[in-house]
Amino acid sequence: MSTTVPTAPIVAAGLVGGFAVGRATKQRPLAGVVLAAAGVTAGMQWARTSGPATTAALVATYLAAFGLSHPLAKKIGAWPSVFTAAAVSAAAAWVLNDRRG
Repeated sequence: MSTTVPTAPIVAAGLVGGFAVGRATKQRPLAGVVLAAAGVTAGMQWARTSGPATTAALVATYLAAFGLSHPLAKKIGAWPSVFTAAAVSAAAAWVLNDRRG
């Protein structure tokens, strides 16, 4: 029996949680572990339910949101940037994967 888990909250938690852990601990590698764990968890679900093309697009979106949150933070602030990146990633996950489940 296979359970489908919504991935939008996972990617949002990975981005927000990774930032929060990094900020609280001042340990970027630990923040990266949180980010990667959420990405791998969501990615495995995407691969099972949506196939390689959608998985690649969603992984690229997740990583791009993370990367682009850094320059965006200089314009709008750290937390607003993280929440924006999380919202974009979660919306993409919902549209391309979760809403079908």
